[in-house]
Amino acid sequence: MTVSESRTGAERAHPRAFEPTVLVITVVLSVVGAIIGLHLITTLGISANTSVIGALIAMIIGRINVAALRKMRSVHRQNLVQSAVSGSTFAAANSLLAPIAVPFAFGRPDLVWPVFAGVAIGLFADSFVLYRLFNSRLLPAQAAWPPGVAAADTIIAGDKGGRRAIVLAGGAVIGFIGSLFKLPVSAAGVAFIGNIWALAMFGVGLMVSQYSPAWFSIDIGDLYIPHGVMIGAGLVALGQAAYLMFRKDKKKTSAPAQSVDPSQLPQVDERALRRGVLEGYVLFVLGAVVVALAGGLMSELSVPGLIMWVLAAALAAITHEIIVGLAAMHSGWFPAFAVTLIFLVLGLILGVPPVALALFVGYTSATGPAFADMGYDFKAGWLLRKEHRPYDAYERSGRFQQYLASLVGFAVATVAVAVSWQSFFGDGLIPPVAEVYAATIKAGLTDPDILMTLLLWAIPGALIQLLGGSSRQMGVLLATGLLVGTPQACWLVFGALLVRIAYRWWRGERADEDLNLVGAGLIAGDALYSTSRIFESK
Repeated sequence: MTVSESRTGAERAHPRAFEPTVLVITVVLSVVGAIIGLHLITTLGISANTSVIGALIAMIIGRINVAALRKMRSVHRQNLVQSAVSGSTFAAANSLLAPIAVPFAFGRPDLVWPVFAGVAIGLFADSFVLYRLFNSRLLPAQAAWPPGVAAADTIIAGDKGGRRAIVLAGGAVIGFIGSLFKLPVSAAGVAFIGNIWALAMFGVGLMVSQYSPAWFSIDIGDLYIPHGVMIGAGLVALGQAAYLMFRKDKKKTSAPAQSVDPSQLPQVDERALRRGVLEGYVLFVLGAVVVALAGGLMSELSVPGLIMWVLAAALAAITHEIIVGLAAMHSGWFPAFAVTLIFLVLGLILGVPPVALALFVGYTSATGPAFADMGYDFKAGWLLRKEHRPYDAYERSGRFQQYLASLVGFAVATVAVAVSWQSFFGDGLIPPVAEVYAATIKAGLTDPDILMTLLLWAIPGALIQLLGGSSRQMGVLLATGLLVGTPQACWLVFGALLVRIAYRWWRGERADEDLNLVGAGLIAGDALYSTSRIFESK
């Protein structure tokens, strides 16, 4: 594959996020991204992947014949803008507005600002942990991260044109039309890109979730079976993550330096990995303390109870982001709502007081979406930079600049939510997930056997996750499919996997580029359709 100069070394120093032109475009488009995210999460209950949209707009800007904008022809500057826009969208919708809506929907609007302060800290802690952990053995850059592949392929196709652009555009048209007919085409898109074993289990979960009422005359969701499977798989996944963090490399003879592709080696060693997780936990403790004290939990809990609440909330926050991140890395879907619901159910089982539980759920639900979304953006940047030589310094510099650009997007999202949440909630525009959390807390548990169900179904979830190992995340992806339950998505996943296997058998390794482009196009088309829904009436 011929690679353009902008990706191989013409830019010896990576473009900076705070270059005046880049910064102005980043801020303006981040405002647009935040507005899109807030509108969609409150009116339709969804979030759009604006990463591809940001990339397309950045490419268009780079082709405007104005001297000040010509620098935007750089794929790396487009990647910076795309990262900020995507981060702003998910931060505003999933990491800020939805969590602060929990106490409001619970009937305690006085607790909105305390939760807002905590989740703002949680958002920045979330992104910090991902920045420290990306391209480690836990979250390798070589993993699937399907929406990141879609964003990178979109940028590369715009830069190179030719056959790549035609294939991607064709996939995008099919994706848009499929979404128009309410088909979850992004499921097929990620199946062309992601880990085959993980996505096969994801498809099985989707199938069982969709057809269990007809096959078994039961709704597995009402019985909390998917939640039990995720608890078992999640616990094993955390154990596997801990093993990766504390495992020591065996001494081995390395191949000659010239035969090793530096982009295929992790840049974050085990010591930095452990330190990043510990620093993230400390930041989550800080956010939990803010929520607890500002939310008046001192009057609700004893001092030991308050300490336990803070430590448990921070642990749940970092556990939530890791499980969501692992699912997103392999499948391109992150079950943030479902994993938060698991913590909610466990809180009800343990008898956590309602107000303390509402604050707990609001805080922990803020982590995960921005974590996963930034992983997609870093994957896109890594694909754009991986062939640059020298690699290591350029990749580290580029990832840091992406992090700074994302922080700009998060800052814009934070301001946008701070000035607009009262008008949204005052008009009755509350994210549906927050209403589900609040209703569940108010209703409590009516079935005393739920704990036994969770423990029983945790066993197969744990065994499948253990069998698949940390590289496949089969248990987590099975549980994700069971919890997501999107109608007809299983058939699109299975169909895409069959096409992928057959095409790979026919074309060999040359098939990978075509499959990635088609998958990226489907994801891009779905993203364009989701974004266009902002114009739908309530």
